[in-house]
Amino acid sequence: MNFDFSDEQKQMRDAARKFLTEKCPPKAVREVLDGKAPYDKELWKGLAEMGFLGVAIPEQFGGAGAGHLELCVIAEEMGRANAPVPFSSTVYLAAEALLLAGSDAQKQKWLPKIASGAAIGTLALFEGKGNPSPKAIKLQASGGTLNGVKRPVPDGAIADFAVVAARTGSTERDSDISLFLVDLKAGGVEAKPLTNVDPTRGQAELTFTKANAEPLGAAGEGWSILTQVLDRAAVLLAFEQVGGSDRALEMGRDYALDRIAFGRPIGSFQAVKHMLADMYVSATLARSNCYYGAWALSTNASELPEAAAAARISATQAFQHCSKNNIQVHGGMGFTWEFDCHMYYRRANTTALTLGSLSYWEDQLIDRMRKKNAA
Repeated sequence: MNFDFSDEQKQMRDAARKFLTEKCPPKAVREVLDGKAPYDKELWKGLAEMGFLGVAIPEQFGGAGAGHLELCVIAEEMGRANAPVPFSSTVYLAAEALLLAGSDAQKQKWLPKIASGAAIGTLALFEGKGNPSPKAIKLQASGGTLNGVKRPVPDGAIADFAVVAARTGSTERDSDISLFLVDLKAGGVEAKPLTNVDPTRGQAELTFTKANAEPLGAAGEGWSILTQVLDRAAVLLAFEQVGGSDRALEMGRDYALDRIAFGRPIGSFQAVKHMLADMYVSATLARSNCYYGAWALSTNASELPEAAAAARISATQAFQHCSKNNIQVHGGMGFTWEFDCHMYYRRANTTALTLGSLSYWEDQLIDRMRKKNAA
């Protein structure tokens, strides 16, 4: 299969890169990293004005109505810039859940707010350590209210609403899981920020105490919907990771060409050459898998579950590999706060766990391929 983005989509990528280069320099990332703000509000506003927040949201709900391929190219540039905004939690998770399962009224209420930057959304799935699993969901839904704790919730401390996975039955079956929409500003929810390795991607603990909840999708279909949301988000986040991988590789390459040791650029030494070559191979393999995932996502192909897992695995490996070796290429300087290497290393390790661990997605890929071969 041959696949590439169209000229128009590449032009959108160029526009996004130009915008983010100007509006999201490393200095702006450090403002959030240093704790001066929970996220870059001006950048968030600018992304809305550029139409990037609503690029995959239909026009009838206030978006651009472009599609997922356009969102993929935006995601890649968000990763390159290490953008300190709640883009993934709002656009990949909350918006995709609404598009998949929301009623017209729910879409009309929240999707225009997402597209305009007026609302930040998130997905409240995890309840402590571990990977996505219906058995791990203990938060209870009863009588239109929720009771329990979710942690970590991406951008939970700044979110306006959340899509919450809750248990509606007494067994551990998938059919006992349903999804709910919760207005986090309406009361009954306490948000506690959590510390993590990358403060530019905030996490929180949300405690629900008789919080009013609105069903999202049919009762008992929560886990089925969640699986689809996670697959979509896996492809989109993989593009972010590829963007970060490419930027880490460029940083290492540029430093290797500029740094002089023993009268020669360190990039002329075989050990450094091999390190950079390995980074390039890793990033290129991830890009190939991401393109396959983009095609499957945009066409809603039956291969999407396998393609999403493959993209997620290779992009996670590439970003961690490239960000780590970027530090090594920089030598002792790479470990300092003044150099930007650590910002990408932080993001690589945070995104590696955002939708479940690497081993979780490896298991998912194996299971999905087995089921397809057995069919």
